[in-house]
Amino acid sequence: MSIDRKQLIIDAATKSFTLFGYKATTMDLVAKQANVGKGTIYTFFKNKEELFDEIITSLLKEIKQAADEAIDPGLSFFENAHRALYSVLEYRRKHQLTIKIFQESTELGTPAVQEVVSRLEGMIVSYIKQKIQSAVDKGELSPCDPELTAFLMLKLYVSLIFDWEKNHEPLSKDKIAELFELYFLKGLSA
Repeated sequence: MSIDRKQLIIDAATKSFTLFGYKATTMDLVAKQANVGKGTIYTFFKNKEELFDEIITSLLKEIKQAADEAIDPGLSFFENAHRALYSVLEYRRKHQLTIKIFQESTELGTPAVQEVVSRLEGMIVSYIKQKIQSAVDKGELSPCDPELTAFLMLKLYVSLIFDWEKNHEPLSKDKIAELFELYFLKGLSA
């Protein structure tokens, strides 16, 4: 029975963080949404930060799973890098909680939310870095700084998917792949 209540609280908190953001979400609000007493929440979570962390940890696992599912062992490093990055950023764009987190990070600069954005970007860079190192080891890529290259790849994707769309028509997935290859494939090919 307590597992059901815990999930009910997590679902209510996710909804609250999505609708109101981290800063405006209170334990009272979560209790009301979950239809439980505030004390019940504290039997599972010490505070709002711990509840938020549980939700974000689960979200990060889902994002990594989306990237893993996009990988096809029969494709080249660049095709897989594009597929994985695109799936991660599409996940981020389609899931309302991640949209709210990035919005709050930018607009309010809430420290707990900025830390989550940093964790998310760190996880993505670490994931790409491993794939780059593997490709270098196999001779698919010229030797490079895998972490810096992963960071640049992520920032290029973020720019092409989110920043470009602020003032332009969205780019197609194929156009993004073409630009990705143009800027990275030519310079890193073994």
